[in-house]
Amino acid sequence: MKENKRQKVYRVIMLILVVALITFTITTVLMYNGSIRYIVSSKVPNANNSTTKKLDILLATITELIEEKYIGDVNEDELIDGALRGLADSVGDKYTTYYSKEELEEFKAETLGNFVGIGVYLRGNLETGRVEIIETMKGSPAEEAEIRSGDQVLKVDEIEYEADDLEELSSHIKGEEGTKVKLLLKRGEETIEKEVIRRNVHINYVSSEILENDIGYISISTFDEDCGKDFKAEYDNILNKGAKSLIIDLRGNGGGLVEQALEIADLMCDKNETTLITIDKDGKEEVTKSKTDRTITMPIVILTNGATASASEILVAAVKENEKAEIVGDKTYGKGVIQELIYLSNGGALKVTSAEYYTPNKNQINKVGIEPNHKVVFDYKNLEKDEQLEKAIEVLKEKSK
Repeated sequence: MKENKRQKVYRVIMLILVVALITFTITTVLMYNGSIRYIVSSKVPNANNSTTKKLDILLATITELIEEKYIGDVNEDELIDGALRGLADSVGDKYTTYYSKEELEEFKAETLGNFVGIGVYLRGNLETGRVEIIETMKGSPAEEAEIRSGDQVLKVDEIEYEADDLEELSSHIKGEEGTKVKLLLKRGEETIEKEVIRRNVHINYVSSEILENDIGYISISTFDEDCGKDFKAEYDNILNKGAKSLIIDLRGNGGGLVEQALEIADLMCDKNETTLITIDKDGKEEVTKSKTDRTITMPIVILTNGATASASEILVAAVKENEKAEIVGDKTYGKGVIQELIYLSNGGALKVTSAEYYTPNKNQINKVGIEPNHKVVFDYKNLEKDEQLEKAIEVLKEKSK
């Protein structure tokens, strides 16, 4: 039990404290503070709109002047991307942004939990000066090639990399599905060469185990495309192992797909209970209610901290205010706005903040957060002890008496 606790503590701390040193084989947004809904745009600009007319003239003028005066080479696509990015950035909202076609593909891979690569977690080890394998993903090409935790990456396709080159190395490992990448690894005093074929890898953001007193534990690190399905599978797994109560760990979970958070909330809420309220720019209110009968009836505790955000807060609010779970930990982040990802004709997309969401009792979340039922501040100076998890276990023990 002590070792399991320690592993969980390190997992939480890693999310919060050393994210700057860790990357997947994609540019990760594991902790991105986002609740995303995908839509396809059929928007046709209003040619008579005064802003549209001004933009047409000014953008055309600047483009012509650059092509006419600038002494260097000009890439037309980059000019367009830069202009569109500037428009989005000028809104002044940190969640509203423009993605080029290439950036969009990476964003979708990250958000949906799928990408093409070999399936490794990496970090730059400043002590050894090398990029190091933290872990290989289950069922990934890297696992099948017997790449191990602790292996140091010396070269990728004969190109040498150091710890400071983490981002470049990570990008190099990515590539087209079915192509090969050659890694030169150092394992202890031995040098090993591995040739790995890239393929689509699914990142499993949901994991589970059984703790003392038949307490089931499920950790969700982000709400990707398959999160609802993965959560149900892990719940069934701990149920078959005899779980009588449940801890859901949302610490460090920065959000993800709204529909996935609501799908999980439906498992814990009674049919037709309100799980989310959203209000758009025009003040139009939309109320979401649970669509199915309650599946999970056992006592539930949810763990939260200051990095529990967005879609995570939707789930927390739904089960807390419908009195289906108690919350243990620290106040959540307070990101209560939803973005829509709107696909554009050039292959890029606009992610724009389009609505604010509220709890079932219509309490504000944005810039406020959600207070736990049992406030426990994590002691970062003592990584051997997870007082938040211990409190969650204590609460569930009391309920089982």
